[in-house]
Amino acid sequence: MHDIVYLASQSPRRRQLLDQLGVRHELLLPGPDEDAEALEATRVGEAPRDYVERATRAKLQAARARLIARGLPPAPILCSDTTVALGRRILGKPTDAHDATATLRALSGRLHHVLTAVAVWDGRRSLFALSDSAVRFAELPEAVIEAYVASGEPFGKAGAYAIQSSLGGWIPTIRGSYSGIMGLPLYETTQLLRQARVRF
Repeated sequence: MHDIVYLASQSPRRRQLLDQLGVRHELLLPGPDEDAEALEATRVGEAPRDYVERATRAKLQAARARLIARGLPPAPILCSDTTVALGRRILGKPTDAHDATATLRALSGRLHHVLTAVAVWDGRRSLFALSDSAVRFAELPEAVIEAYVASGEPFGKAGAYAIQSSLGGWIPTIRGSYSGIMGLPLYETTQLLRQARVRF
């Protein structure tokens, strides 16, 4: 049994969700010599499901190499990636305020999917799960979009929003995993960590 996992993610939300499960974890973050953003680059014509799985597996592979290079004690590694899909269109992290505004306008009044992939390396094999949740926004008034973008909340978040933020008040329906929409689906994560023999 393992008493700790390495979390290869800078997301404070994922740390919070692991804390909620009672999983002890340490961060295993990229060094200055790594181009972590390149792992999240999309490919032309790539379907959202294929993209999020590929990006998550690439993150796990990079984290395994990082663990070995740093000579850290062995323990399971957990990686995750979240993307927002409007049909086949992947809505990533906004590059600037204009991009964030355009993304939120596109989501306004429409149903989209939030795909969060989770991968765990247990020392012998890679374990993988995918959470697919459907989210519908009400029509977003322009003033609400402008204020939200001005708050800085959209930046660093796929789809330019966080469900646990004020914009959650404009979401009438969700079908799927609330924690998955936040960035780490608790059910799927629990199943993988149990398979990896993590104690919690």
